Amino acid sequence: MKIYWTKEAMSCLQKNEASIAQDNLLAAAEFVDKLISAAETLVNHPEKGRVVSELALENIRELLYKNYRIVYLTKEKSIDILTVFEGYQL
Repeated sequence: MKIYWTKEAMSCLQKNEASIAQDNLLAAAEFVDKLISAAETLVNHPEKGRVVSELALENIRELLYKNYRIVYLTKEKSIDILTVFEGYQL
């Protein structure tokens, strides 16, 4: 199983990192590293996350990390990280 990050997901990571970096550059880098590490746990457990309730599709799931949602699409041989956003956002 391989993980692919979409352009949208990478853009979201960069925006979140830039936002956190305004207050603490080191914390921003650590946060992004930990968020990516959390996503990488899906390689061995792709159904670890819950089904996204707004969509109710079995193959679109989300993994929660702190107050962030990592939304991903499970495929036969890969996982596509679709987006990353704070939990209060839809």
